[in-house]
Amino acid sequence: MSRLREIYQNEIVDAMIKKFGYKNVMQVPKIDKVVINMGVGEAKENAKILESAMKDMEAIAGQKAVTTKAKNSVANFKIREGMPIGCKVTLRGEKMYEFVDRLINLALPRVRDFRGVNPNAFDGRGNYALGIKEQLIFPEIEYDKVDKVRGMDVIFVTTAKTDEEARELLTLFNMPFAK
Repeated sequence: MSRLREIYQNEIVDAMIKKFGYKNVMQVPKIDKVVINMGVGEAKENAKILESAMKDMEAIAGQKAVTTKAKNSVANFKIREGMPIGCKVTLRGEKMYEFVDRLINLALPRVRDFRGVNPNAFDGRGNYALGIKEQLIFPEIEYDKVDKVRGMDVIFVTTAKTDEEARELLTLFNMPFAK
């Protein structure tokens, strides 16, 4: 069992019950899944760029990435429907907890001029979105083998009903919110 899952079961559940007064353990919010998305606009000219982005993402997530395709054509961006324009990984269970652990304790502290993540990036339904400007902050990525610095979106989908519950849950996971 991963370290964060043990912390969740042994400490976070009790703290959340005390703070929000849940009657049942199953009411306590938890992280349902983490979706990592990387938009690779240059992939329309060169398919190899998308392959290297997928390799980076697979190294970061420890799971195979899926290509995302354009939903509709946009003439200004020279994109046709069905063209591959990015990749994503959905993490659940143990791999999700291990990724969140590495993100919070290893990757985020390596960001230049890091003052904490935006505390207002909740969507109103208890989900949190985080933008990362470069994939080099993850220890799995070797600096010499990177062809281009790419950013990614990390979305935490929780079972929390409100943003307040989700913020408390992520704070108890030691998410470094900016003051």
